[in-house]
Amino acid sequence: MTIKAIVFDFGGVLIEWNPRNLYRKIFADESEMEAFLSNVCTTEWNLSLDKGKPFKQAVAEKIAEFPEYADEIRVFDTRWEEMRGGAIEANVALLKRLAKHYPVYGLTNWSQEKFALTEPKFDFFKIFKGIVVSGIEKEVKPEPKLFRILLERYGLNAKECVFIDDSAPNVETAAKLGFAAFRFTTPERLVADLHSVGVAAKT
Repeated sequence: MTIKAIVFDFGGVLIEWNPRNLYRKIFADESEMEAFLSNVCTTEWNLSLDKGKPFKQAVAEKIAEFPEYADEIRVFDTRWEEMRGGAIEANVALLKRLAKHYPVYGLTNWSQEKFALTEPKFDFFKIFKGIVVSGIEKEVKPEPKLFRILLERYGLNAKECVFIDDSAPNVETAAKLGFAAFRFTTPERLVADLHSVGVAAKT
């Protein structure tokens, strides 16, 4: 295998994102917060935002379904940036090292609205040769179509690419498509995984 390009997911790999960063400020009781995130502003609902549903529409629909949580639902939009943490510095440093030797690309599940707020805040986005955002394409990982958009748009061969994501289903799809696909757990493990396919990531 000859690796010619590296593809990074963003949230959970290069940038920390967790709704609990915000909702711990909203809910005094941890169990109530977890129930809210499991039953109201769920992972599946957030994925619909990543797929391009406008926040205004999604919030209005959700409030109609759970009017007792109207205020808590609204802040998923109005205070969204408080869910986003900072850069995962070890991986940003790795990205910069890899970019000296390989073209790097981004493939992310992210709302178009919120990615537009995020991209200017982090200089490392300028390093990427190309970025595919689910909210723009109206397709999400782990469905294969978003991966194929990346490959076709930038003339990439999956068998010559490494794909890095924190989501097991996304990694599984990438592997089925031919990528050397690795799930991010720790920076040290990621370096070892890259080394296993001949990508030197230490210098």
